Amino acid sequence: MSNPQQLRYSKEHEWLSAAEDGVATVGITEHAANALGDVVFVQLPDVGSTVTAGETCGELESTKSVSDLYAPVGGEVTETNEDVVNDPSLVNSAPFEGGWLFKVRVTEEPDDLLSADEYTAFSAG
Repeated sequence: MSNPQQLRYSKEHEWLSAAEDGVATVGITEHAANALGDVVFVQLPDVGSTVTAGETCGELESTKSVSDLYAPVGGEVTETNEDVVNDPSLVNSAPFEGGWLFKVRVTEEPDDLLSADEYTAFSAG
């Protein structure tokens, strides 16, 4: 499993794209998607709501368990991926592409986000 080098990662297994015009995209990693098993339901934060870095902002339900979704950064949610709401299996089949979860206008970025190499080492161990 390879983690895209251009992304940054949280220790809760979310990924974050570089911000474009202050807005970054958030999803869960392939490692997290594999650990969850088949995702059958996704609850995302509401557009316009504020998320706080490190706090829960949604939920992913799989055939194995229910897991909290954490915000890797703080800010205002600008968009949610309705494709994932309608077809949660996208989280498993394309976690770094079509399976993204939401976009956020970043106002707070923690210091502990990991590079791809750091996340690979973290998730392996």
